[in-house]
Amino acid sequence: MKAVVLLSGGLDSATVFAIAKENYTPYALSFSYGQRHGFELECARKIAKGFVHQVIDLDLRAFGGSALTSDIDVPKMSYDPTAIPITYVPARNTIFLSIALAFAETINASTLFIGAHAVDSSNYPDCRPEFLAAFEKVANLGTKKGLTTPFHICAPLLMMNKAQIIQEGMKRSVDYSITSSCYDPSHNGLACGGCDACTLRLEGFRANGLQDPISYRMGPCR
Repeated sequence: MKAVVLLSGGLDSATVFAIAKENYTPYALSFSYGQRHGFELECARKIAKGFVHQVIDLDLRAFGGSALTSDIDVPKMSYDPTAIPITYVPARNTIFLSIALAFAETINASTLFIGAHAVDSSNYPDCRPEFLAAFEKVANLGTKKGLTTPFHICAPLLMMNKAQIIQEGMKRSVDYSITSSCYDPSHNGLACGGCDACTLRLEGFRANGLQDPISYRMGPCR
C-alpha cells in the first residue's frame, strides 16, 4: 500500500517516516516555502533516500506573519507551552495537508502521515487532534477518491512527548544525526540551541539519557 508522508527533515517527521515504512510504501513530500531553516530540506533528502521524494516550492513569505518566514527574530530561551509562539506559520499544516491530499489522490494512496503532536510541543493550533479530525472529514467530502475510498490522516506521534518520540525512533534505528529541528540554524546547519524546537529536542534526548547527535552553536547540552 502507498502512503504520503509529510517529511520536513526534522526529528518528528523522520520518526513518522520510519513508522510508515513498516506497513506502507512511503511517498515523501517536502516543502520549500521560504522558511529560514531551509537546511532541513537537505536532511529530508537524506531521510527519504531510496524512496520517491517530491519537494514542492511555495512562497509563504508573501504572507509573512511568522518568525520562520519574515524578518522577525526567532525567540530564544523563552519556551512557553501555553502560548502560540511567533514561529507559528499561518495555516501551514492546512496548506501542506491539502497538497498532500492532491498528491495522494493522483497516486491512489488513502493514507497521509504527519508528524504533528499535541503534547510537549510548541502549542501550534494546527497540530491538535481536533484539527486533524476535521481535515480528514474535508478530505473525504471534497475529493473524488474520498467518496469511494476514505482517506485517513495518520498522526502516530500525536499524544507522545518528545522523549517518547525519540524512544519510538530508536526502536526503529532512526538516524537522528541527519535530522534538523532548529528554527534558526546557521548557514551550515548548526542548530542554535535556544529556540523552542531545540529546547524540546534537547530535553527529549536528555530524558532518555542520550546526547543529541547533531551539533549546536551553543554546545550539545544546556
